[in-house]
Amino acid sequence: MGCYVTGSFYHQLLLFTIWVSGFQDVVALQTQLESNFHLPSKFEISDPPLGLLDPIEISPAVVPNYSLPFETLPPMHPSFPSTYEPVLSGRCPVNFSAISSTMTKTASDCSAPLAAYVGNVICCPQVRSLVHLFQGHYGSDTDMLVLHQSAADDCFSDIISILASRGANSTIPTLCSVKASNLTGGSCPVKDVMTFERTVNTSKLLDACSAVDPLKECCRPTCQPAIMEAALRISSGGSSVMGNSNLDGSSFGIDGLSDCKGVVYAWLSKKLPADDANSAFRILSSCKVNKACPLEFKEPSSVIKACRNSASPNPSCCASLNTYIAGIQKEMLITNRQAINCATLFGSMLQRGGVMTNIYELCDVDLKDFSLQAYGQQGCLLRSLPSDVVFDNSTGFSFTCDLSDNIEAPWPSSSSLSSLSLCAPEMSLPALPVSGNAKNSGRFAGLAPAPNSVTAMLYSVFRIGAAPNIRLSFPFIHNSVVAA
Repeated sequence: MGCYVTGSFYHQLLLFTIWVSGFQDVVALQTQLESNFHLPSKFEISDPPLGLLDPIEISPAVVPNYSLPFETLPPMHPSFPSTYEPVLSGRCPVNFSAISSTMTKTASDCSAPLAAYVGNVICCPQVRSLVHLFQGHYGSDTDMLVLHQSAADDCFSDIISILASRGANSTIPTLCSVKASNLTGGSCPVKDVMTFERTVNTSKLLDACSAVDPLKECCRPTCQPAIMEAALRISSGGSSVMGNSNLDGSSFGIDGLSDCKGVVYAWLSKKLPADDANSAFRILSSCKVNKACPLEFKEPSSVIKACRNSASPNPSCCASLNTYIAGIQKEMLITNRQAINCATLFGSMLQRGGVMTNIYELCDVDLKDFSLQAYGQQGCLLRSLPSDVVFDNSTGFSFTCDLSDNIEAPWPSSSSLSSLSLCAPEMSLPALPVSGNAKNSGRFAGLAPAPNSVTAMLYSVFRIGAAPNIRLSFPFIHNSVVAA
């Protein structure tokens, strides 16, 4: 009997030991699974702003949780940029430390992984401004407004080397179509300060460009015509530009006039504080880039075929349209005004192909659908005013998206674009949506507002008239960016 009790006791003890061991394994496995699958959401919302008109701040995002293994990575995900000491030619007689802040801003705006996506709107306008500012700084102790070709070659090479050493894309010359000859004044006949000031009404030029109004310059310009007038005067040797038959470029050439405009910019760079000059040049660039659509549209034959006879929501039409626009979304970030131009341009292409129904409305296409998608799900439109990519060691790269255009893409009234104007007094953006319900199942997956999503939150915020801007921060950007 004692042996039986003892054997039973040891048997129970053995079973208890096995059970405890199994329980620990289960707890460990459960903890590991929870650890592996507890990834943060796509965005972490910071505390709401105190005032309704304050920007909506979104804290630095980490890698989002992609539940499906076959989903592609977003175009922006963590990676540390590399910086190093540049190797300079030693033949450029410029103290680059004097323009270090401008160089840093340019390097940030043209960061290696982002440059191709923000080149048209942010990077290249800042690069061109840097070129003008460098000319003014180079000639600060001389009477010259341009560089000789040999010095231009060395200095331009050093500029690109310094930018690359600070994390900028090394393909800036190709991306932005800038070259050493842009520093030389090209074929412009006036290249020194004395001749320039003897030829041009400099007080009028300074008055027009010393304080450029970003809200008025693009529609009621003052600085742009002043620069053009000065360029025409120095290109014609100081003769009157009124009634000049050579203004069409047949004699002097469009390139020559562009060279003279560069000389005018260089003179302004010498006379204005660096920050004021950079701000003015960026505003002038924004006026130019916002007049056109930078996207490349392939022939939309498949969309035309599927949508030509659509007068009501048609799944096949919307599917074809969504597939086409998904390709556009891989190109670049664009501004809100560019999005209007692009939507109108694409709509006119469809109309010329026989699609007369507003399929933007039928398929719920928004302006943001024409821009690069953040994490592949939320379109980001940059503001039409000049903006910069901001880099911080703790928050990474960030830029501001404009949320005031989360609205339906405008369908053109005709296939002709001649009447399109964003400066007409009657031009106004459509009303902000008051409902996040998608009208058609053909809508882009992920763009329709969903509960507990950033998009749904933003829609509800807009209904009470809060701020139209959101700042997206990406800890760091991978060097081999591929749009999702």
